[in-house]
Amino acid sequence: MVVDDDEAIRELIVSYFNGLGMLVTGAQDGRAAIATLQRSSGRFGLVVTDLNLPGADGFAVLQAARHANPHCYVVIVTGYASLDSAIHAVRVGAYDYLTKPFSMGQLDVVLARITDRMSLLRGNRERPGVKGQLGLPAADAGAELAAIDERLARLEAAIARIESKLEIVAGSPFARL
Repeated sequence: MVVDDDEAIRELIVSYFNGLGMLVTGAQDGRAAIATLQRSSGRFGLVVTDLNLPGADGFAVLQAARHANPHCYVVIVTGYASLDSAIHAVRVGAYDYLTKPFSMGQLDVVLARITDRMSLLRGNRERPGVKGQLGLPAADAGAELAAIDERLARLEAAIARIESKLEIVAGSPFARL
C-alpha cells in the first residue's frame, strides 16, 4: 500500500511498484489508509506512507498496518524530516524512514533489504531442528533477529542523539576555548 496525499507522488510510487510486478493499493489520506488496512485481513506486507497526512498521520497508519499484520514492513516518507520523528518512527515499528525527495533507487535498496530479511526468516522457519546463523534453533532465530533489530534501532537512535549534541557543542562559541 502507498499512502500519500500528493497524487503525483502516490501514483509515481504505485506505478513503480506495479512495474516490479507488485500488486499495489493507493490511499490519498490517513483515514482512508487505516480503513483499508482494517478491512484487509492482514494482506498488506509493505506499507509506504507519508508522515504528514490529512485525516490521520503516518504514525497512525503505521499502527494500523502493524495491527492488521504484525509482520508488515512500514516505510515512513516525509518532506519534513527531523531527528525526533525519525527516532519515533523506528521506536514505534517503522522498518525505514526516507526523506523526500528520494530516488527510486533508495526504494530499491529498502525493498532489497526487506526481501533479504524475509528470505532469512523464511529459511529459518523451513529448517526445523537446524541451527540458525545465530546458533539458535530455527524457531528461536526469528525472535532473536527481531530483538537484535530492536537493540540496533535503540543504538542508532542513541548515536544520532549524541551526534546532534556534538553538533550543537561544536557550533557553540565555548567550543573554541
